[in-house]
Amino acid sequence: MLRGSPLPIDDVLPTLRQTMASSCSAVLVAPPGAGKTTRAPLALLEDTWAGGRDGRGKMILLEPRRLAARAAAQRMAATLGEAVGETVGLRVRLGSRVGPRTRIEVVTEGVFSRMILDDPELTGVAGVIFDEFHERSLDADLGLALALDAQAGLRDDLRILVMSATLDGARVARLLGDAPVIHSEGRAYPVQTRYLGRDPRKRIEEQVADAALAALRSETGSLLVFLPGQGEIRRTAGLLEERVRDPAVDIAPLFGAMDQREQDLAVQPAAPGRRKIVLATSIAETSLTIEGVRVVIDSGLARVPRYAPAIGLTRLETVRVSRAAADQRRGRAGRTEPGVCYRLWEEAAAGALEPFAPAEILRADLSGLLLDCAAWGVTDPATLPFLDPPPKPALTEARAMLHEIDALDANGRITAAGKVIRSLPLPPRLARMVASAAERGQGGLAAEIAAVITERGLGGDASHLGHRLENFRRDRSRRAEDMRRLARGWAEAVGAEFGRRDPAEAGAVLALAYPDRIAKARGAPGAFVMANGRGGQVEPHDALAREPFLAVAEIAGGAASARILLAAPIELADIESEFASHIATRDELTFDRNPSALRARRVKRLHALVLAEQTLAVPASPEAAQALARGVGEVGVSRLPWTKALAQWRNRVLFLRRADASWPDLSDEALAQVAPEWLAPFIEGRTSVAAITPDDLDQALKALVPWDLARRLEAEAPTHFAAPTGNSHPIDYEAEEGPVLAIRVQELFGLKQHPAVAGGRLPLVLHLLSPAHRPIQITKDLPGFWKGSWSVVKAEMKGRYPKHPWPDDPAEAAPTARAKPRGT
Repeated sequence: MLRGSPLPIDDVLPTLRQTMASSCSAVLVAPPGAGKTTRAPLALLEDTWAGGRDGRGKMILLEPRRLAARAAAQRMAATLGEAVGETVGLRVRLGSRVGPRTRIEVVTEGVFSRMILDDPELTGVAGVIFDEFHERSLDADLGLALALDAQAGLRDDLRILVMSATLDGARVARLLGDAPVIHSEGRAYPVQTRYLGRDPRKRIEEQVADAALAALRSETGSLLVFLPGQGEIRRTAGLLEERVRDPAVDIAPLFGAMDQREQDLAVQPAAPGRRKIVLATSIAETSLTIEGVRVVIDSGLARVPRYAPAIGLTRLETVRVSRAAADQRRGRAGRTEPGVCYRLWEEAAAGALEPFAPAEILRADLSGLLLDCAAWGVTDPATLPFLDPPPKPALTEARAMLHEIDALDANGRITAAGKVIRSLPLPPRLARMVASAAERGQGGLAAEIAAVITERGLGGDASHLGHRLENFRRDRSRRAEDMRRLARGWAEAVGAEFGRRDPAEAGAVLALAYPDRIAKARGAPGAFVMANGRGGQVEPHDALAREPFLAVAEIAGGAASARILLAAPIELADIESEFASHIATRDELTFDRNPSALRARRVKRLHALVLAEQTLAVPASPEAAQALARGVGEVGVSRLPWTKALAQWRNRVLFLRRADASWPDLSDEALAQVAPEWLAPFIEGRTSVAAITPDDLDQALKALVPWDLARRLEAEAPTHFAAPTGNSHPIDYEAEEGPVLAIRVQELFGLKQHPAVAGGRLPLVLHLLSPAHRPIQITKDLPGFWKGSWSVVKAEMKGRYPKHPWPDDPAEAAPTARAKPRGT
C-alpha cells in the first residue's frame, strides 16, 4: 500500500494500469502537481507485465535534469518508507544509488541513451517512462526513437509510457502507433495572474527585485523567481541582499551549475517562521515542488543553446519563454495552496508567445546524436521514429565533423576510433580530445579539461582555462570530488594515468577538441580571429587579451565577433606540430587597397589563420595582371591615369551609346565590374595602380571599341567643330545636357543651320559667348535664335562691345574672329 496523501493522478491510475496491461504504449497528460511523476511508476510496478510486486522486472523513469531525478527518487522512496537505493534507485552522473532490489531506476535522459545503446534489448527492463517529455530535449527524443525502434524489432513486450503536463498528446500518440491517451484533470489551487509590464529602460534584475520586494510586503509565503541565467540570478541576489530588511527572509539561488548540496538546500521548504526567495532558472519549471511557495515572479525569459551549422558553434541565447513554459511557471504558485503569479510583460503580449518551445533537436549540435545512431547501426537518423526529424544542415555539419575526427567512415558507419569516442560519456569533440591526448601521455589533463567544460560552473567562471583547472583542483566540495572521480575514470578508460597534469599544456590539449577554434590575435588587445574564420574577443584587461594564440572552448554572441568565455593559450610550435596535416604553405598574391599595389607572400595557413608569412617579389605574370586589374575594380577606375584626351575620347563613346546601345559601356561602374577582362592583358609586369601608364590605359580602352565603330567615331562624334571662320573648337561630351560647343557668337555668323553630330541627328548645345568669352545665350536652335532673341542680345552687347560687329541679320553676315577694322 502506498503511503502519502491522495493526489489527483490517483483517479486515473486504474485506467493507466489497464491500458498498459493491454497496450505496449500510452501517453499520459496531467497538469503540474497531479503527482504523475511519483505515483505512476509505483502503480505500474505492481502489474504482471512488470513482474509484479515480487517480480524482477524493472522500470526506467527518465527525468530531464539531475535535480528532478533526485527529487523524484527521494519522494517515491519516501512514499514506500524506504531509502533511495532500495526499491527505488537513482542513476545520474554524479551520485548513483542502485541496489540488488531496485525495481525502479530514476535516470536522466542522457544516461538512458547510453543504457539502451549499450544494451539494445534492455535486458530485465519491463517498461520505460519518459517524464516531462514536453521539454523535448535531444536526449529524450533520441531515447524515445531508440526505444521505439527496439520495441519494433527486438522487444515487442517492452512498455513505453510518455508523460507530460503540457504536450500535444495526439501527435505523440501517433508516433507511438496511435497509442491511447489518458488525461488527468489534476488539482491546482487557484493562481491570480498579475501583469506588471516591462520597462525597457531598466535591467531585468532591477525589475525582478522591485517585484519581489512588493510581493514580500503584500503576500504571504515563499517566492519562486524565474530568471534566464546564472548571471541574472547572482545580480538579483545582490540587489535583494541590499534591500531586504527582514532577517527572516532567506535568498536561495538555484541553477544547474550549483553543487548538489546547495541545490538541495534551495528546494527545501523554509524553516518555521521564515520565508524564502528562490531565484531559479528553468531548472525549477517541472518535476519539482518547493513547499511553501505561493508566489511566482516570472521574468518571461529563458536561456537556451542554439547551434549554428554554418559556423559549427553553439551559442547561448536569451529568448522569450513559450506559453507552455509560462503556464508551467505559473503553476508553481498553486501546487500546495492558492497563490499569485507576477509576470513581467503586458497581458496583451501573452498571445504573441510561441505555444511550445522548439524541440532541441531542431537547434542543437547533432554530432553526438549522429554518432549514437551509427553505433545503433543506423547511418541515416531520418529512418528512426523521431517526433521531429533532425534538420539536414545540422546533420551535414555533424557528419563532416565526425569524419574529420575519424569517428565515421565514408559510408557513415562508426569506426574503431568512433567506438572509442562513443565509449566515453562525453560529447564527441571532448571524447576525441581525451582519447588523442592519452596517446601523448596527457590523458589525465584532457579528462580534467572535459570535466570543467561539461560541468557548468566547475572551477569558477574565469575565461582562462588554466585558472579554472587550478580552482577545480583546490575545490573540496562533493561535486568537485565526484567530477574528479569521473575524470579519473575517463582517463583510465582510454588507458591513461591520472598523474602529471600541467595546466600550461591545457591549450595544446584543448585544441585537439576544437581545432577549428584555434585563434590568433589581431588588431587591438583582446581581438582574435579563429581558424573557422570567425572573430572572437575577450575584455582588453583579461589575462588572455595579449596572448598571440588561443585554443577556444566556449564562446557566446554573434558570429562576426563572439565573446570568448573559455580558452587557453597555445604555442605556435604546438599548433604546427599537432596540426601539420591541416597546415598548408602556398604563395599568395593579394591587392593591398591602401597603397593600391600588389603584395606577394609565402603564407603558412591553418584554415583561415595565417601562422607565418614571408614577403616575395611580385611575379610578372598574367595571374598578377589579373589580380591588379581586380584591385583596380575594387578601388575604382578613376584611380587610373586618365589624360584629358582619353577622358574626352571615352565621353564621346558614352555620348554615342546614349543614342545607340551597340556602342560599348565605358562608364566607371561597367569598367570596374569587368576590369580583369579588358585591363589585365595590357598591364602585365605592372605591380601597382601607380605603375600603370597612360599608354597602357589608352591601348586597353581603345581595344574595347570594335574597328567598325572606331571608324565611325570621328564622323559621328568629332573632337572639334570647324567654325565658319576656319577655327577649330573642342566639343565637350561630358555634360549631361548633351555635347557642348562653347564659341564666340561672331564666329557663327552666316550659319543658317544648327551644328549637329551623330550624322546630324543630335544638335550641339551651343554656349554662345561674348567677345570677352562670357556666356550670353544657350541654345539648340541657332536659326531660331537669329530670328528671335538675337535682337535683344544685340541691343545689350552692342553698347558693351562696340568694337565688334553686331549685324541686324547675322545669318547673312560674314563670320569673324576679330574686332571691326579701325574707322568702321
